[in-house]
Amino acid sequence: MAAQERAIRTRHNIMLAAATVFNERGYKAATIADILAKAGVTKGALYFHFPSKDELAQEVLAAQNRDFSVPDRPSKTQEVVDIVMLHTHRLQSDPMVRAAVRLTMDQLSTELDRTGPFRQWSDVTRERLEKAGAQGELLPHVLPGETSDVLVGSYAGVQSMSHALSEYQDLPVRVNALLRHLLPSIVLPSVLASVDIAGDRGARVHAEMLAA
Repeated sequence: MAAQERAIRTRHNIMLAAATVFNERGYKAATIADILAKAGVTKGALYFHFPSKDELAQEVLAAQNRDFSVPDRPSKTQEVVDIVMLHTHRLQSDPMVRAAVRLTMDQLSTELDRTGPFRQWSDVTRERLEKAGAQGELLPHVLPGETSDVLVGSYAGVQSMSHALSEYQDLPVRVNALLRHLLPSIVLPSVLASVDIAGDRGARVHAEMLAA
C-alpha cells in the first residue's frame, strides 16, 4: 500500500510540474528536462508514468474535465450557465485547469491533438441544451448542436482575450457580458428572467459542491 501511495503521489507531482511548465512555456517550448527539474523526480520515474511528453500533455488536457460536474437544477439553462461559470472559477484558481486551457488554446502546438476538450465541452453543453429544449426553455429556432458549438467557441475566444489582457483577472466580468449577449437569442425571456449569471456564480457553485 505504501508503494502504491508513493506512486500516486509521484504521478500527481509530475502532473503538477508539467502543468506549471506547459502553462509558462506552452507545449512546443516545454521540455522533459524542464518538467523533471520542476517535479524533482528521475527520468525513469517520469517515463514509468508517462511514456512521452505527448501523453503527459494529454493527461493535463483531460484533467480539466475529470470529475467535472454541476448540481442538477430544475432549469437546464441554469446548468449550462453553471458549467461555464464553474469552469471560469476553476480556471482562475486551479493551476491544472489553467495549464489545460493553455494547451487547448496553443495554436503553435500543431503536433498535439487539442480536439478533445472542445468536443467534450460541446457534448456537455449540447446535452444540457437538449434537455432545456425538451422542457420548453429554448426559443423555437435553437438547434442544440449548433448552439453548443457557438457557445463553446465564443467562450474560448473570451478566455483567450482575458488571458492576454489581464491573466484571467477580468474573466468573470467578460463571461457575464458574453452570457448577457448570447442567452437572449437562445432562451425564452420568461426562463431567462430567473437564471443567475452573476460574476461570482462559479465561486458559489464551487462552494456548494464542496459543502455537498
